[in-house]
Amino acid sequence: MAKQLHEILMDQGTLNAEQVKRAQLYAKQNNLLMADAVVKLGFASEEQVTIALSKHFAMPYASKENGILNPEKEQNLQQIIPEKFARENMVIPLFVEEDTMAIALQDPTNLFLLDNIKMMSGKQIQPFIASKSQLLSAMDSFYATSSNMLEEVMSEDLKTQTAGADAAEGADEEITEAGLLDLDKISATSSPYVKQVNVILRQAITERVSDIHLEMFDERVSLRFRIDGSLYERTPPAKESVNAIISRIKILSKLDIAEKRLPQDGSFTIRYQNRSIEVRVSVCPAVFGEKLVLRILDKGTGEMNIDRLGFEPEQKKAFLEAANLPHGLIFLTGPTGSGKSTTLNAVLTTIRTPELNFMTLEDPVEYKLAGISQVQVKPNIGLTFAAGLRSFLRQDPDVILVGEVRDNETAEACLKAALTGHLVLSTLHTNEALGAVPRLIDMGMEPFLLASSLALVAAQRLVRMLCPYCKVPYMPDAKTLEQIVREGRLNPKNQGSWTFYKSVGCPKCFNTGYTGRRAIYEVYRMSEEMRNVIYKSRDLMELKKAAIKTGALNLRANGWRKVVRGQTTVAEILGITTSDE
Repeated sequence: MAKQLHEILMDQGTLNAEQVKRAQLYAKQNNLLMADAVVKLGFASEEQVTIALSKHFAMPYASKENGILNPEKEQNLQQIIPEKFARENMVIPLFVEEDTMAIALQDPTNLFLLDNIKMMSGKQIQPFIASKSQLLSAMDSFYATSSNMLEEVMSEDLKTQTAGADAAEGADEEITEAGLLDLDKISATSSPYVKQVNVILRQAITERVSDIHLEMFDERVSLRFRIDGSLYERTPPAKESVNAIISRIKILSKLDIAEKRLPQDGSFTIRYQNRSIEVRVSVCPAVFGEKLVLRILDKGTGEMNIDRLGFEPEQKKAFLEAANLPHGLIFLTGPTGSGKSTTLNAVLTTIRTPELNFMTLEDPVEYKLAGISQVQVKPNIGLTFAAGLRSFLRQDPDVILVGEVRDNETAEACLKAALTGHLVLSTLHTNEALGAVPRLIDMGMEPFLLASSLALVAAQRLVRMLCPYCKVPYMPDAKTLEQIVREGRLNPKNQGSWTFYKSVGCPKCFNTGYTGRRAIYEVYRMSEEMRNVIYKSRDLMELKKAAIKTGALNLRANGWRKVVRGQTTVAEILGITTSDE
């Protein structure tokens, strides 16, 4: 497939000769399939590659959108093709009809796999082709851990359990030689506390959880999962189990299990369904006992394709134009957890080229990017953002990503780098994009230098996307429609093409009504009038007036466009944006 793919994509106009040459070199250097190299370099999306292969091999294309990649759960197909085999071979059963079984797979040329499945099932095989990401998503749903499993494990008989570190250590058949916690192995001989930890983690990954909160109160225990930005209660363990569960997590994170008076931070890595997932651990003493928070960093769910982040076409164009400048400052603002790192890494992945030297300074390094030198900040040994940035300037960089500007020293180092011919991308914690300007001036940047070097400021928030299986259409009242038209700068004559939905909740979205999140943005390229305001008056209101004249969309206007397309709800946009933004 690797040898033929570039010819197929060139024939269909997806790739040109230069892109083929770069993709072949990248695939060889990183030991990748040609298809994966093409996608990682951003030359084509997974869907484009898969559809091209579908046409070339005359094999039907399966996706969630066309309704084919929806395995039949009532036919016990998981007994024919077990989960481990499915994930190792990138194949999933769809349905059985008489003596034929339909399957979806990534590689249509793998005849050996087709023969194996034919022997396993005893049936004729009807293959469909699907993209890797869609196959993984379908597997997560089809082979999902039963939602009752968490309740079953939490309600196990605790009579034989003894609290403390010994019980928390249990049997470690799940720990691999590399020190990873393998969640695919839940041993019957393990301590019940070990089982509880494993099942909590498995359930959290299945439900696309970003954070797990476990805490004790006077009369009860609380276990909550943060899904798409909101916390949901889950069946908690018994109060007697909490200390041992926390001890188990401390052991995995190599923390001091005897220290319960001071906060501790650590991390460990788990292996689940053929992927490695990092878990960051924070333990903090509280009134009724320690509170445990686990952040799950599942890179398998990260969206690094700039086309799918949520940019409007004109916003994407403005951002990439600024990112391709030879020098200047780009600042992305937003609260913690709003996806700023994902956006900046997606931009770097898009503009990455062997002709330029890319370097990043982060705390922590969340995404490992091929072809880019990434440095982890370590303040305890003096490697701060400012110190690292000064060192970077001696490494002959072209593009520098600074994880966050937190102090005057870092701000001045970023400005110096931009003024000496480097492109610098970074983040700030402000409520709006243009608020970055007075914040940077307060940090010590000279207004005239900032005005000349600032190329772009942007802000983002994350909004939940409606579950496609349970959303229901409705029509908002006239007052809401008028507000949407006014704030979204939309043409009311197009109302006939608008579709509004409400969230409901179903088993597929774990009764939340939403599946996944996308970003809404405001992106401002610096105009001459905006530069003059920064240099002369420094007034934020004047800067906003100058920005409006550029025609750029603010956060709420971007959000309303997603509402009228039926992607999210009115309540979601009203809840995370303000009308004067």
